[in-house]
Amino acid sequence: MIRLEAVEVLAGGRAVLHPATLELCERSVALVGPNGSGKSTLLRLLNGLVLPSRGRVLVDGDEPEHALAAVRRRVGFVFTDPDAQLVMPTAVEDVALSLRRVGVPRAARDARARELLAAQGLAGLADRSVRELSSGQRQLLALTSVLATEPAVLVCDEPTTLLDLHHARRVAGVLLAAPAQLVLATHDLDLAARTERALWIEDGRVRLDGPAAAVVAAYRASVPA
Repeated sequence: MIRLEAVEVLAGGRAVLHPATLELCERSVALVGPNGSGKSTLLRLLNGLVLPSRGRVLVDGDEPEHALAAVRRRVGFVFTDPDAQLVMPTAVEDVALSLRRVGVPRAARDARARELLAAQGLAGLADRSVRELSSGQRQLLALTSVLATEPAVLVCDEPTTLLDLHHARRVAGVLLAAPAQLVLATHDLDLAARTERALWIEDGRVRLDGPAAAVVAAYRASVPA
């Protein structure tokens, strides 16, 4: 379970995230709201990319500030731009690197990586250069590499923003079917509405929190045509 206890984040003397106390225990949680509202800051608190100025963040009882390695073993992070996290020359090598990090023996890594790529429809791209892949294929690869580590929590920062409709739907399907708890920030309100719970965040505050369909509908209605 993820818990924020009176967490506040300050930057340049102003509050990026105002004091928030939350428990996130649902299978899937979406953060919605305008750009600059604090969604990404909240996400980054969950794996220690951002540390709280005040308060505590707990992931299964561990604080990222004091047990960063343990938290990052449990929390996988997917960025908006897959180029921020793809580091190996080919698709199969990138997934194999993730398997190495979780202790899969060297002799088994290549075959296991190819199995994971095939499960996402990427088998034919295993030996292709990562830079030759489309943005949608790269995002699916980045997601496959993160899921290869079998995280307990999957945190995603606008994972479909740069994608065409076809790949946005494919990525959404993978996210919602993943065995990990899903916490994502997204402007894709159709995807957000398919989660269990949503938080509408605006001006660094949680404006509304509840069942995803209701929160998304309220947020959608607030945006001028």
